[in-house]
Amino acid sequence: MPSKPRRVTDMVTRADLEELSEFRYRLRRFLRFSEEIVHAEGVTPLQYMLMLHTRAFPDRDWATVGEIAARLQASSHGTVALVTRCEMAGLVSRVQSAYDRRQMQVHLTQEGERLLMKLAALHKEEVQSFGWAFRDGKD
Repeated sequence: MPSKPRRVTDMVTRADLEELSEFRYRLRRFLRFSEEIVHAEGVTPLQYMLMLHTRAFPDRDWATVGEIAARLQASSHGTVALVTRCEMAGLVSRVQSAYDRRQMQVHLTQEGERLLMKLAALHKEEVQSFGWAFRDGKD
């Protein structure tokens, strides 16, 4: 007699639910913390994430609109609008690529860099308080 296939709901245990609940709680707590500190500095969470993703690419300190959109899981059109708002706020500037004239690079301004570093330090402290560690830079 063939065995009855297991339903996906049969594979979730009480312990799984508890772990998922704890993860979602910690994630939401972190996001609320983030929302509060970025708003206190006069920017939105999306503006902070745009600055972070702009500056965090390995071996360079800029990003394309497409790369930022991918990191934000947003449309290119919406990301262009966000870049425009950040540009108007003095946080970023757009520079046409010297290698591909169709491509716009997004760079942080001095104000954007200052604000990003301040907010990133606060975020790093909060993440570490959850018991997660950042690499010490000695890869």
